[in-house]
Amino acid sequence: MGYLLGAMSTLLPILSTAGPHSSLILTVTMGLGFALVLGLAAKRIGLSPIIGYLVAGIVVGPYTPGFQADPDLAAQLAEIGVILLMFGVGLHFQLKDLWKVKGIAITGALVQSSVATLLCTLLALMWGWKLEAGLVLGLAVSVASTVVLLRVLQDANLVETPAGRAAVGWLIVEDILTVLVLVMLPLVADAMHSQGDTMKIVEGFGLATLKLIALGVVVFLVGGKVVSWLLSGVARMRSRELFTLTVLALALGLAWLSATVFGASMALGAFLAGMIVGQSDVHHQAAADAHPMRDAFAVLFFVSVGMLFDPYFVLGRPELVAAVLGVILLGKPLAALSIVLVLRKPLRTALVAGLGLAQIGEFSFILGELGFSLGMVPQEARSVLVAAALISIAINPILFRNLPRIENWIRRNPKLWAMLNPGKIEDDPPPIGGTGKPGAIVCGYGPVGKTVTRILRDCGLSPTVIDLNVDTVKKLKAEDGVHAVYGDAANREVIEAAGGKDAQFLLLCLPDAKGHTEIIKAVRALNPAIKVLVRAHYIADYAMLAKAKPDAIAFEEAEVAVTLAEQLLEAIGVPEEEIERQVDRARAELNTASGGNGISGRSSMSGRRNAVPPA
Repeated sequence: MGYLLGAMSTLLPILSTAGPHSSLILTVTMGLGFALVLGLAAKRIGLSPIIGYLVAGIVVGPYTPGFQADPDLAAQLAEIGVILLMFGVGLHFQLKDLWKVKGIAITGALVQSSVATLLCTLLALMWGWKLEAGLVLGLAVSVASTVVLLRVLQDANLVETPAGRAAVGWLIVEDILTVLVLVMLPLVADAMHSQGDTMKIVEGFGLATLKLIALGVVVFLVGGKVVSWLLSGVARMRSRELFTLTVLALALGLAWLSATVFGASMALGAFLAGMIVGQSDVHHQAAADAHPMRDAFAVLFFVSVGMLFDPYFVLGRPELVAAVLGVILLGKPLAALSIVLVLRKPLRTALVAGLGLAQIGEFSFILGELGFSLGMVPQEARSVLVAAALISIAINPILFRNLPRIENWIRRNPKLWAMLNPGKIEDDPPPIGGTGKPGAIVCGYGPVGKTVTRILRDCGLSPTVIDLNVDTVKKLKAEDGVHAVYGDAANREVIEAAGGKDAQFLLLCLPDAKGHTEIIKAVRALNPAIKVLVRAHYIADYAMLAKAKPDAIAFEEAEVAVTLAEQLLEAIGVPEEEIERQVDRARAELNTASGGNGISGRSSMSGRRNAVPPA
């Protein structure tokens, strides 16, 4: 990595001469470019790519020589990343999920935030800071980064587990509390300057609470119906570009509305927007469309954090950074661990919550900046927050990587395991399907897909239909009791929603074979053992389809040729034995034309039973 930094540094003086009109382009290009190179280098040596993104921010930041990205632009681009990430969280985290973990989330957030605030306040008083400075520092340290938590949970495949949902719910409650704190801080500062107007603080708190309640009412009672109607209407137009544009406009628009009208944070507004879209029948495709942009802008978030890091401050005041890191890496996790165990939850939940909270991020900076602008914290508090955030974010993925080792070590000590794991172990939610028999995914619900789905259900299997007709999906779910997913089957999120990880069969019933190879690759990447059966119009498509290695292909062209020949021979009076011989010969010839290799042109229906009598 040192060699890469040295090589790239030769380009920085040249790039630093670029004109101001290219500031946005250069900020994005250099931020993502360095993040790519250093992220690959970090992954290569066994570290999390997040570390590479943070180092990329340091390289293009104001505290290192050469090219310096525009920090204001980087911060705004990072805000978009936070919005899209929180939107994605809301898509998968429904209100019922938050309600299930309300006990641990609310209790844990309140107690853990109080412990972290108390510890930091004591440290601040030891350093000679004012009481309000310690309180602001403690509140900033108490809230962890949802962006970082989600990335480490995704890397560890824990997002959809009970432990992962509990940790995400915990941070959502922390975010809501932080919004209240952001509203309260200016009121507290004004009251301090006006000799303590307590009534003003109470009124401000009440107003902030009413705004949040109003936001929830508008979002869920009004927004749910409007957004679902809008997305379904756009989906019926069958325009991928318009659908993606609608999703992004909703995410950014509702985030802006929550911040401007209701005084909440954009991150919280985006989360609520995701929850609304998540109630619609098209939310799987919405998540798939938002995914690429979400990842790109999330990288810019980490780059922007690195840009704020001042290495000279760490060298000048290492004791401040070490003390705050102690609260983040030890105080917060131990408090979270204790809370979860007192509530008699499984050890896995306690470990995930404890390690997930061992970092700080975006809200910490916002609180620190607000406290500084109000004259409540010194400049040192801002610097120590940035340093502690960067170091804790870099360490957090490493801690999570060792979670299985920690859990296995505790398991090998029966007494310790019994003491730390008093609750019932929560099982992961069962896969979609449900009869215990091998499931199948049917892509396309035209006449062929409809027949295949009916046959599967008659045989006791549990088919899941994927289709790009939103009305078909709604009807299947509401009237026919079939699990159906709206979306493009080539998207991983859509395949996962259809149960692709556990399904035994994939039946591609779409008439156009051009997109079949992408779908097969996407499914096989998720489930290598799945058996793939493909429908195709023309034998000429064999060469293209064979590259994806399906298990069988049924060519309509072959069946039409066989059926027409069979009807012709019957009409001119050829004996039945000769007809069967000619049919078998035709099938053999067509199989040879399709390449053979075990992929046949025969359909599941053969012989004269498949013939359609002439009109």
